[in-house]
Amino acid sequence: MTILGDEFRVVVMKSSSPNAIEWAAERIAQGGVVALPTDTVYGVAASLSHPEALRRLYEIKGRPPDRPLPVLVASTDAVETLVTEFTADTALLLDEFWPGPLTVVLPARRGMPREVTSGGTTVGLRMPNHPLAIEVIAKAGGAIACTSANRSGEPPAGSATQVAQTLGPQLDMILDGGIAPGGVPSTVVEIGRSGMRVIRDGAVPAAAVLAAWDSLLAARATG
Repeated sequence: MTILGDEFRVVVMKSSSPNAIEWAAERIAQGGVVALPTDTVYGVAASLSHPEALRRLYEIKGRPPDRPLPVLVASTDAVETLVTEFTADTALLLDEFWPGPLTVVLPARRGMPREVTSGGTTVGLRMPNHPLAIEVIAKAGGAIACTSANRSGEPPAGSATQVAQTLGPQLDMILDGGIAPGGVPSTVVEIGRSGMRVIRDGAVPAAAVLAAWDSLLAARATG
């Protein structure tokens, strides 16, 4: 465990340190805000059960209040607890693209924090392709709100040091898992009763996701 400089004053723990993953997950579960690596960039995470921590995410980033918070899950099992419409077709689609950089927007269950939905009726879900992140999420309850570890409008952080330099004093802990892979943001699609629509093309070609969805619907129609 280290504290990066008097000007940062933030606890940074190497993920290889004893109990580091457990402490990070526990801090999130108890209402803290923790930075951790994902398969794209470092993110800042908070529990869905602590609205005050979710509000801190907006304050820390300077995030506009009309922008919903993404939710990261440790498995597809967690999805059913968060949404109202989770069809067999959607489950098969997630099996094909998760874990990975595909965010799926689905109708949110009643009781989803307003801080996550920004007052809307949907929630964006993703399972990151990063064993460390998945372990933290699982130990923190299976689902966490997580957005990139940077101030809104600035480049995302790719290392624990960069997180400490930009957001350090406002965080409760940084889990240092090395350099994040970086790269293209996740592709975002919304699935509703009228079908699928692409919100953002990203790391997974949107055309591939649409083709897989159409194939699943076709197979069900002919089955």
